[in-house]
Amino acid sequence: MDWFYTISGFLVGFIVGVTGVGGGSLMTPLLVLVFGVAPATAVGTDLLYASLTKIGGSWAHSRRGTVDWKVVRLLATGSLPAALLCVVLLHYLSMDEKHLKALITGVLSVALVLTALALLFKPYLQKMGRSPDGAIYELHAHHLSGATIFTGAVLGTLVTISSVGAGALGVVVLLFLYPRIATAKIVGTDIAHAVPLTLVAGLGHAALGTVNFGLLGSLLLGSLPGIWLGSHLGVKIPDQILRPFLATMLMIIGGRLLFA
Repeated sequence: MDWFYTISGFLVGFIVGVTGVGGGSLMTPLLVLVFGVAPATAVGTDLLYASLTKIGGSWAHSRRGTVDWKVVRLLATGSLPAALLCVVLLHYLSMDEKHLKALITGVLSVALVLTALALLFKPYLQKMGRSPDGAIYELHAHHLSGATIFTGAVLGTLVTISSVGAGALGVVVLLFLYPRIATAKIVGTDIAHAVPLTLVAGLGHAALGTVNFGLLGSLLLGSLPGIWLGSHLGVKIPDQILRPFLATMLMIIGGRLLFA
């Protein structure tokens, strides 16, 4: 079975390397629906998996100067306390397995649908930051900071409970809030923010006992070479084909989880 996990890690890593879509939206449903891993364990394991696999991407973007560290700090101001609060609540609520499974699968299905919608409507949401004549709408600096911190808190909550949300959903919201920032820098900023968020949330799940370290090792054994191969092959799939395909797949997975 460990080899099946490793092969699955390789396939998900390859898809992430080629498409840039966050592994959480693919790996967690795969563990739950295909391998029958308990949702809480799937989320906790995937969070640490995500933090370790995103470190390399964050370092590469930082070296290229495609990370806005001010935005990362604002996001983290909201997301890290939210992640810690979610972990504390999960601990003190002490829900039985049935109710915990219902909570996590419910939030996971909603997060997948939101991610799918974000992929589908990404170009339209980005255009909402501009007026018909091409001028850019911008929030006042004070309101922009508050909106970014609030976005971080929402992402922190979604990611801690479902492991989904730090990828496509985060990028789309940042594109809307910061239309002047280049897309490459938005992506780099989102990846850089995801590292501490998934690490804090993952360590919190580890403290709760919902991380399978053997499973984590098997996934990493396959995913790290998969990500490397996918990112170096340079496979280019037209965005107008890729986004609807991935969005439809996530919609189906989200619906499957919701009605499981």
